[in-house]
Amino acid sequence: MKKVLVIGYVWPEPNSSAAGRHMMSIMRCFKQQNWQVEFATPSQQTDHMIDLAAEGISSQEIKLNCDSFDHYIAEYQPDIVMFDRFMMEEQFGWRVEKACPSALKILDTEDLQCLRNARHQAHKANRELTQTDLVSDLAKREIAAILRCDLSLIISSFEMKLLVDTFKVDGSLLHYLPFMVELDELVETTPSFEQRQHFISIGNFRHAPNWDAVLYLQTLWPMIRKQLPKAELHVYGAYPPPKATALHNAKTGFLIKGWAADAYEVMQQSRLCLAPLRFGAGIKGKLLDAMLMQTPSITSPIGSEGMIDDESWPGVVADNGDDFVTAAVALYKDEAQWRLAQQQARPLLKSRYDGQQLAEQFISKITQVEQSLADHRLNNFSGAMLKHHTMASTKYMSQWIAEKNKTVDDKG
Repeated sequence: MKKVLVIGYVWPEPNSSAAGRHMMSIMRCFKQQNWQVEFATPSQQTDHMIDLAAEGISSQEIKLNCDSFDHYIAEYQPDIVMFDRFMMEEQFGWRVEKACPSALKILDTEDLQCLRNARHQAHKANRELTQTDLVSDLAKREIAAILRCDLSLIISSFEMKLLVDTFKVDGSLLHYLPFMVELDELVETTPSFEQRQHFISIGNFRHAPNWDAVLYLQTLWPMIRKQLPKAELHVYGAYPPPKATALHNAKTGFLIKGWAADAYEVMQQSRLCLAPLRFGAGIKGKLLDAMLMQTPSITSPIGSEGMIDDESWPGVVADNGDDFVTAAVALYKDEAQWRLAQQQARPLLKSRYDGQQLAEQFISKITQVEQSLADHRLNNFSGAMLKHHTMASTKYMSQWIAEKNKTVDDKG
């Protein structure tokens, strides 16, 4: 039986974040191959983490900058190691290389952190994104991690193109893997236009683009509410901070609902999903949820990025605040237009997010790389060079911290 070790940045929370759901879909894909899967993370357990044991996935708590990981992985001896975001590859990649040099190393990027950060910096400065923003120190770290791995999973078609065209990453090191939807489990009917009411916005409050979208909605909502005086905006998301709950205003219909026990249920009760994202990366789980529940959405070009190419959006992609408000009001009031938008969701899900097809392509790619792993690595000279130099600095820093911690423990 093939053994897989997933080194997680956090414990998976599929009901809190798209990243958690994507991670679970990947691990379930491994389980469907009858592979043994273990999830290990240095993160603290959370209230909303999934029960991995119920999924047939074992788990292990590990420590940063500690030689105990070396003993753990040497004993486990995985055939495949998947890092959840580049920070985990930085921390543990060199240790995996030392203990299990023949293990296939996969990086699940979730989204390109360097792209999201670059856009955030440009947004805060109220200017367009520049090449200088993009080629930051964070980008150098993230691209280096991609090059050091045998395969990196890229969730967005836009980011695939960015990596190849701008960062000159060899396409053989990348695999396009968007959200995997079980099409045979799609609901056939959801509440009708007449049965639905109000607007919904949803997203983990700890994710900076989501919080910014809530603040932006606060400025847009009065213009929507003026034309729809009985409508409400229900804002859902895990981990709402006090600054978010303070925005709750029953009088204006701007309602901070917080954690949603069932995101699908609240989504299908809403007439429209609002997602005016002004920066970010990857693809958006909230907008996929809207498609799954046949709820039209109003979003921005950042929101729809990587989710469609030539297909029609199941709602409206608005370039600015005025267009966003106009589209939200029109689609909320016009049943014919709403139904037309709703009908765009199912074809899009089938053409781009077929979980069975995507899983087969993913496993096929893993098999292909495994069968020619020596040549695959031989052709990746940049990755070999980075392991030789850059990983050494990470390695020695980690070893220095580990020794320092030992000294502190001894004194204690």
